[in-house]
Amino acid sequence: MKLYSIETEYFRLDGGAMFGVVPKTIWNKLNPADENNLCNWAMRCLLIEDGNRLILIDNGVGNKQDAKFFGHYHLNGPHTLESSLKSIGFSTDDITDVILTHLHFDHCGGSVDRINGTLVPAFKNAIYWSNEDHWKWATEPNAREKASFLKENILPIRESGQLQMVPAGKTRHTDSSKSLDEQQSTILPEISFRFANGHTDAMMLPQIRYKDKTIVYMADLLPSVFHIPLPYVMGYDMFPLTTLYEKTGFLKEALDKDFILFFEHDPFNECCTLQQTERGIRQRDIFKLHEL
Repeated sequence: MKLYSIETEYFRLDGGAMFGVVPKTIWNKLNPADENNLCNWAMRCLLIEDGNRLILIDNGVGNKQDAKFFGHYHLNGPHTLESSLKSIGFSTDDITDVILTHLHFDHCGGSVDRINGTLVPAFKNAIYWSNEDHWKWATEPNAREKASFLKENILPIRESGQLQMVPAGKTRHTDSSKSLDEQQSTILPEISFRFANGHTDAMMLPQIRYKDKTIVYMADLLPSVFHIPLPYVMGYDMFPLTTLYEKTGFLKEALDKDFILFFEHDPFNECCTLQQTERGIRQRDIFKLHEL
């Protein structure tokens, strides 16, 4: 098995929304905002190569939206999904599986292309993996989250016949002593899923055994190293207290078992391990995936 960090575009989001109740005087030292209070964030994917399987976790924002949409998010940076795949000798046609942690546009927008006005899967040879609970949540969205679930990113996947579902862990945590539910996948023996329900319903966090280590793709439970401290919960989260409990239980387990955390949105840091400090659990070593 080989793992690759796949950089796509960066985008800008409101700093207050990303850091929740944490004051700007504190978070602005971590990821400084521009004059419009926007901070830059990565949309980093993970590629797993195993024999004839090429498994992509999330796929960024894509490029099919109009100028007005992209004007809100100020895409920037030297990378695209296609250019990052090409740099390691692959293309979208080589992808056999696409794991969608959840269906917010910045995680699944690259799933579908618009070709001559028709919406088609961007990974024509791939199985797309979601779960029924989150799919229902995304296709019947609440008013607060509706703007993040764009039907053009989602519905063509099922219409193509390329969608498959994994069972979801439905526990909504109210006990910080318990970690996230884990479900073994049928994709590869080395891949299992953790399920988190605070950010959105039934978000999947892929967990990978690699070189005798455990790597967890953190998606939006921990968007960045900056979000490791417990009070750092995004304003985007549907159930902030659930996120707080999920973070608490998961971080304890991740510390005890020496997990490696892989960050999707951190603009500076790809991976870290954890340590116990006087202030609580914090990052220990920070490194690139290829350094493992």
